Amino acid sequence: MEKRTLGRTGRDVGVVGLGAWQLGADWGDVEESDAIAVLETALESGVTFIDTADAYGDGRSERIIGRLLKEHPDAGVTVATKMGRRVEQVPENYSRENFRAWTDRSRRNLGVDTLDLVQLHCPPTPVYEQDDVFDALDGLVEDGRIAAYGVSVETVAEALRAIERPNVATVQIIVNCFRQKPLGQVLPAARKAGVGIIARVPLASGLLSGKYDEHTTFGEDDHRNYNRTGGAFDVGETFAGVPFEVGLQAVAELKGLLRPDEAMAGFAIRWIVDQPGVSVVIPGARNPEQARSNAAAATAPPLTDEQLAGVREVYDRLVRPHVHDRW
Repeated sequence: MEKRTLGRTGRDVGVVGLGAWQLGADWGDVEESDAIAVLETALESGVTFIDTADAYGDGRSERIIGRLLKEHPDAGVTVATKMGRRVEQVPENYSRENFRAWTDRSRRNLGVDTLDLVQLHCPPTPVYEQDDVFDALDGLVEDGRIAAYGVSVETVAEALRAIERPNVATVQIIVNCFRQKPLGQVLPAARKAGVGIIARVPLASGLLSGKYDEHTTFGEDDHRNYNRTGGAFDVGETFAGVPFEVGLQAVAELKGLLRPDEAMAGFAIRWIVDQPGVSVVIPGARNPEQARSNAAAATAPPLTDEQLAGVREVYDRLVRPHVHDRW
């Protein structure tokens, strides 16, 4: 698998990683044995970057990944976790004391002395302006609790402000065929500053897998059911903020761009890999076959100019009115 430097961390990681939200919660039940099977398959497929958070299953995702690290101590995996979403979302909670407690908990969950990368987990917008927050993060690096830090953001404006911070190593942001606004300013600014871009929600919560239709339903404990209007967290995290019916129509048209034997999910992941400035894309997987096929997108041929233009045309005509000015 092609490797790229993950921004200011200096680490080289495979361009297709694994998002581990679904191994913790909010995507229906996933047995621990199935979660381990997904992680094992990802490693076998060349994945060297795993993204998780202390809030995913209240630490369950981290603990399962910790088991993997213990069983594969020499796998060369970079694990990025996130912190901050287990408390009320007010700027006052983003404090040095809490950072120490949260990272100590993640270190225990993952079974490591030093966390590879810790990201603020979509914090309140005012946090990006607080120098003491970033001073506290610098202190965690100096103490050896973490090797590097970044931010996971909701908006382009938050990403651009984070990139200005001199020690922010990475920015995680939604980038996919349905969320193209970051291509305009964020990716070029990150490239210029040497900040890594972690592209999340690459399949728009599964819409871009091409497997859903108007009859598809989701369980009560699945965010694709309970968060469609943003009742639990930012609606942009569910179907990338695109109304379900609009997404289905857009995917139907994108399928017309596929080459013979090209799968919709692989096409969508490859589209992100082909964007200049992306360090790693983190699709989730609920079973080994999904993990294997997602990783295969890293070695698929780049999209053609005609395909890239077609994706842009579908976005501009169908999707842009719903998302472009919101995030």
